[in-house]
Amino acid sequence: MLFKTIFRVLLILVTCVYLTSCDSKKSKIIERIENKNLDLSLMRFDREFAASDSLDLESLKIGYPFFFNSAVPDSLWYKKMKDTLQNEINHEVLKAFPDFDQEKQDIERFFKYLKFYFTAFKHPTIVTIAESVDYKNKVVTSDSIIVISLDNYLGREHRFYESFPDYIKNYQDKKYLMSDVAGAYAKNATFEPLDRRFISYMIYHGKLLYFKDLVIPWESDAEKIQYTKEQLEWAESNETKIWEFFIDKDYVFSTQADLKDRFINPAPFSKFYLELDNDSSPRIGQYIGWQIVRDFMKNNPEIEPNKLMLLDGQQIFKQSNYKP
Repeated sequence: MLFKTIFRVLLILVTCVYLTSCDSKKSKIIERIENKNLDLSLMRFDREFAASDSLDLESLKIGYPFFFNSAVPDSLWYKKMKDTLQNEINHEVLKAFPDFDQEKQDIERFFKYLKFYFTAFKHPTIVTIAESVDYKNKVVTSDSIIVISLDNYLGREHRFYESFPDYIKNYQDKKYLMSDVAGAYAKNATFEPLDRRFISYMIYHGKLLYFKDLVIPWESDAEKIQYTKEQLEWAESNETKIWEFFIDKDYVFSTQADLKDRFINPAPFSKFYLELDNDSSPRIGQYIGWQIVRDFMKNNPEIEPNKLMLLDGQQIFKQSNYKP
């Protein structure tokens, strides 16, 4: 009995020392990243275009050559400058983003973490635009620029989004801007699964979300996965039951085509085909995949993030020992 008590005390002490050491190491890494100097260039194409007329077109072409295709006649640009809807979009974006200072600071901060964990990425120029409210292409990246369509971040109640489904409206908010930026780069760091197993899709999205854990650690989990507070709480509270449901239904390794639409793809809620559906969090398969990847990294801390993003989903699942 005495031996068992002594062993438990020693185990607790060793665990405390280990955790303290890990926290200290993590704090030093964060301090090292945050203290780096980084100043990205910002180009407000949206603001310059809004203030332009036909006489300014050549100047815009010189400043933003990547937006101008020689196959597009100048007459279309002149028409766009006078277009009533475009001018309304310009006005609303300028009202919501009179400056981009805080967002620029956050993006610079993001790139400090990105370059620390994924050294291959280059620092781009930030270019903001106001376009046609294309919610499927909010953020577009290349080696040299990152284009952010600000007309997609005016708030869920904005009249531009009146015809959108409610669950899409929820994403049209500037609080998700950094999540979208990080998500665009996450997709460049990994690849979609080659097989059609449900677990592979879950872990693919889990890797995208874990990428956000690394590069935007100051954002909340709700902002990373773009949940409301209530949706995140539902997912956290029901994680064990959800996993048991997937196991009982033999979904984990299934190749059923409908599982992506039911549990992975954007939707107002997840589709268990149960009474609880309307109260469930959407994209719950993404959330479960996130927890699997987190467990994998806890059990395999020696794996570098860039290697994680290239690992096979089956390997990640097996070595995660995931047990919610």
